[in-house]
Amino acid sequence: MSKLTDQISALARPVVEEEGCSLWNVEYVREAGTWYLRVFIDKEGGVGIDDCERISRRLDPILDEADPIADSYVFEVGSAGAERELKRPSDFAQFMGHQVEVKLYQPMEGSKAFVGTLAAYEEGVVTIEDKGRQRCFKPAQIAQVRLHVSI
Repeated sequence: MSKLTDQISALARPVVEEEGCSLWNVEYVREAGTWYLRVFIDKEGGVGIDDCERISRRLDPILDEADPIADSYVFEVGSAGAERELKRPSDFAQFMGHQVEVKLYQPMEGSKAFVGTLAAYEEGVVTIEDKGRQRCFKPAQIAQVRLHVSI
């Protein structure tokens, strides 16, 4: 995480936890010419719109007072989602044995996306298993790893 998102995480975490949720991620990104500050939350049983609204209302004045971002931005609080991105070692540890989709920068075996059960995560190397076959992906190959929900 950047220093800015670390700072915002430190401001957000106590509020999020007081509301019975956990802080999943903070991102500050530019999309279509507009800056967005997004706080992603999670909780057992799922996050509802009321959770997002309460946390947003509580966090907004805290962010205004701390003023970590000089420019204007759109502030959003949302659920980490069922197909959330896994980034930190703790994310991978939490979802070991779950279905994930690994997206690659360059095709491997004719594909840029692989779905399988998260079997291992060590020093950034992601190992998945699918139909008895294990595949290992090095950090430099991986564009993104997300939980995968089958329909």
